[in-house]
Amino acid sequence: MLRINDIRIYEDISNEEVIKRAVKKARIKAGDFISGKVSRKSIDARDKNNIFYNYIVDIEVNNENNYPKLNKVTAASFYVTKKRNSKYQPVIIGSGPAGLFCALTLIEYGYQPIIIEQGDCVEKRIEAVDNYRTNGILNERCNVQFGEGGAGTFSDGKLNTGINSPLVQKVLDTFHHFGAPVEITYLNKPHIGTDNLVEVLKNIRKHIEENGGKYYFNTRFTSFEKENNLIKAVCENSHFITDTLVLAIGHSARDTFEMLKGKGIRMNKKNFAVGLRIEHKQSLINQSQYGDKTRLNLPPAEYKLAYNSKKGRSCYTFCMCPGGEVMASASEKGSIVTNGMSQFKRDKENANAALLVNVTPDDFEDDDVLAGMHFQRQLEQAAYILAGSNNNAPVQRVEDFISNVASKKIGHIIPTYKPGYTLSNLNTILPDYISETIREALPYFDKKIKGFNDPDAILTGIESRSSSPVTIIRNENLQASCRGIYPCGEGAGYAGGITSAAIDGIKVALKIIETE
Repeated sequence: MLRINDIRIYEDISNEEVIKRAVKKARIKAGDFISGKVSRKSIDARDKNNIFYNYIVDIEVNNENNYPKLNKVTAASFYVTKKRNSKYQPVIIGSGPAGLFCALTLIEYGYQPIIIEQGDCVEKRIEAVDNYRTNGILNERCNVQFGEGGAGTFSDGKLNTGINSPLVQKVLDTFHHFGAPVEITYLNKPHIGTDNLVEVLKNIRKHIEENGGKYYFNTRFTSFEKENNLIKAVCENSHFITDTLVLAIGHSARDTFEMLKGKGIRMNKKNFAVGLRIEHKQSLINQSQYGDKTRLNLPPAEYKLAYNSKKGRSCYTFCMCPGGEVMASASEKGSIVTNGMSQFKRDKENANAALLVNVTPDDFEDDDVLAGMHFQRQLEQAAYILAGSNNNAPVQRVEDFISNVASKKIGHIIPTYKPGYTLSNLNTILPDYISETIREALPYFDKKIKGFNDPDAILTGIESRSSSPVTIIRNENLQASCRGIYPCGEGAGYAGGITSAAIDGIKVALKIIETE
């Protein structure tokens, strides 16, 4: 394959037409052209008077030597030598992206993994999430954090990542293979959307089961026992004997963190971030990012912002959801947790994003390795009490947050959090360094996104599950301090999002496969 870069398109046309124009630009002879595909599509909106699409196209030709100025594209290889020879099936704890891509890779090499998931299959998980949002009834085992697909299922399904690895494309292609829209394989900022993720998860499950893998839903992993080279994974009412235990547990598996600490598994405290979720009208974001002169049929606009205070704190936006809604994401009763979600079309009225401030182990007086986890829980419980202890979330207008007074009314931006919200003063439950940093960041962000500091913009608390508060230490063979246990993905501290977690799942599987 040959690559044609910087193809600027100023109108909405099909991929087939883009390929034709790329071939013409590169002066490919008609007899040489075999096929082509769009490799990347991005929007260049730096000049609001001249917005265009920028494409990269890969083409196959009969004689590459005729086009020496074009770069060659080589397919990446991820295969390893198959050395594992064990009668025991690998056991994977968790069915989020790390666990599922670990399982898919094992299946690819002929192994038949067992997947243990404390939540339910995605069909029933939807019912549990809807019951919480509609009726305020939380299922602590099956919710936005737990269940088939992990925490990313009820999000925007973002797949962009800062990781520079050929495995990124493998993850995107795999999602597409199992039913995600083809656009995710080439868009600069791909997302699946919760609606599509549901069907993708069903297809992945079918593939794993048809190839000998097995799911155990509603099965909580409670402990493990090690004897010689074997591990007994203890679950409620059952146990599984294996020599390979993958901990793809997710960033909210607090009972598992506590159990691992009690078992002497080495962990470290790590940096993470907490804050609030902010909502604006999506039309305002579109206007700021695109202006009003383009005729292109552009998707709902996104943003990514960062601010560094003079006191050494940073505030940044995270998990920005265009045309989405703020989700009730608690996994423990008596707490409030927020996250953002969008469907694939991103066609809701509001845009939302997390406003996060960095937190370090130095912020906690407690030397407990789980001090960060306890800090998260305290904030979540405080948010629950602030809003009336009724599963409402505390919300506040930006103007009132800056003035440090409780909101008395809602303006032109309506909160999307369900089951409900309570007008509050969020400053009262946040540490001063977090409140102060967010208050400093809001007018700074307004310089980047006109209207970001809208007095009626809505802040909802609390955003506390952006990443794991611990790292489960692993060696060069990706094993924990107990041989045969493989910490994996975001919960173990080695990923930060769907794609990076999936990549870590692949890496762990490959390490298992090449270990005798």
